[in-house]
Amino acid sequence: MTDSPDASSAPLTPGPPIPDEDLAQVPVDRNPLRATRTGNTWIGIVVFGLVLVLLVIFLLQNTQSVKVSYLGMSGHLSLAVAMLIAAVAGVLLTATTGSLRIWQLRRRVRRSTR
Repeated sequence: MTDSPDASSAPLTPGPPIPDEDLAQVPVDRNPLRATRTGNTWIGIVVFGLVLVLLVIFLLQNTQSVKVSYLGMSGHLSLAVAMLIAAVAGVLLTATTGSLRIWQLRRRVRRSTR
C-alpha cells in the first residue's frame, strides 16, 4: 500500500483463491462472478430476440383483415398490425410518462444540491 490519501488508487494484488462455498460471502468488488454490463446487455439481447420471434409468430398467425375506426376515420387493416399499433402507442405513452417523472426527479435533486 502507498501512503497516499486515496487508497482506491493503490494497485491491486491478487489474493489467494476463493473456495466455492465462500464465494457468496466475498465482497462484491472481489467476486469474479459478479454481474457486468456486458453480461446484462447479453441477457437483454437474448430476451429481445425471444420477444421478436414471438411477435413475428403473432403477426403471421393474425393476418385476417378487420375494420378499424378512429376519430371518424375508418378502414381495413390486418388484425396483427392494428394490435401492434395499439401496443406501440401504449409503450410510447408509458415511456413519455416515465421520462417526465425522471426529469422531474432530476430537477428536484439538482435544486436540493444547490
